[in-house]
Amino acid sequence: MQVRIGDLAALLGGELLGDAEHAVSRIGPLDGAAPDTISFLSNPRYQAQLAASRAGCVIVAPAMREAAAARGAAIVCADPYLAFARLTQWWAAQRRGIVPGGVHASAVVEPGAVVHASAVIGAFAYVGSGARVGAGVVLGTHVHVGEGATVGEHTVLKARAVLSEGCRIGARGIVHSGAVIGADGFGFAPSAGRWEKIEQLGAVAIGDDVEIGANTCIDRGALDDTVIEDGVKLDNLVQIGHNVRVGAHSAFAGCVGVAGSAKIGRHCTAGGGAIILGHLELVDHVHITAATVITRSIHKPGQYSGLFPFDDNAAWEKNAATLRQLHTLRERLRALEKKP
Repeated sequence: MQVRIGDLAALLGGELLGDAEHAVSRIGPLDGAAPDTISFLSNPRYQAQLAASRAGCVIVAPAMREAAAARGAAIVCADPYLAFARLTQWWAAQRRGIVPGGVHASAVVEPGAVVHASAVIGAFAYVGSGARVGAGVVLGTHVHVGEGATVGEHTVLKARAVLSEGCRIGARGIVHSGAVIGADGFGFAPSAGRWEKIEQLGAVAIGDDVEIGANTCIDRGALDDTVIEDGVKLDNLVQIGHNVRVGAHSAFAGCVGVAGSAKIGRHCTAGGGAIILGHLELVDHVHITAATVITRSIHKPGQYSGLFPFDDNAAWEKNAATLRQLHTLRERLRALEKKP
């Protein structure tokens, strides 16, 4: 696929510097790029790579305009990283083309399921009774859509993804391979040295424009639903416990774990390996750095970090309490030292 950079500038709404007729056939990084490559520069720290790059065209911010023009063709956009993201979406859509709707001969669609004519049901996929599959949906090979589940318009479930019975996902979602939506929550009652299962009677309700990474698990609620609001992005291997609520446009990196009944606000983020304990509440715009363990509710927006070595629980709690007072103790000590 070859595309004129003039057409790409129009698509991105940017200012073109250079020959509009020059064609590119791939998107790539600045380093190692060839004249048939369009690249981008969003971080000024990598400006040195700009002059040395052989890329046929580079997407840059206004602050980089002169440096980019001195090198060659460029598209100047207010936010190069956002422009790059939109370019990748357009590029992928062109390569995919239009997939005709239809149900593979090996797929199973149970009586009572409603599948839109434009939906694509792949080989060995299963759609349960009473399920609803919307317009433009793509269900990959071996996908399981349980009884009474709902898949919104233009949502894609990739190979081996599972949407269990009664669960719902909205429009334009992406569920990557191996993800399981609607497994039983971790609910057991202790009884005479053994565990008695608590049946999980809720479901999972997922909004629009949500992306769920490979092998991520979202447990169904015990009574009410687990809720993932619009625009949430979950990386691979994320665990969302039963009855958790994740606010709109929050994003969690790989291996984040959220225990049951936690309430996460809107526009929150969590770095890889972070843990949020159950029944806690985080307000909007809370940002948790990688591997941090959140052990209490957060009622003020901001960035939070914390690592602490494990110990006997009683000793750990005493040390943690002392650590929280360390700054106050230091100030008191300084005040005492200043006294005559």
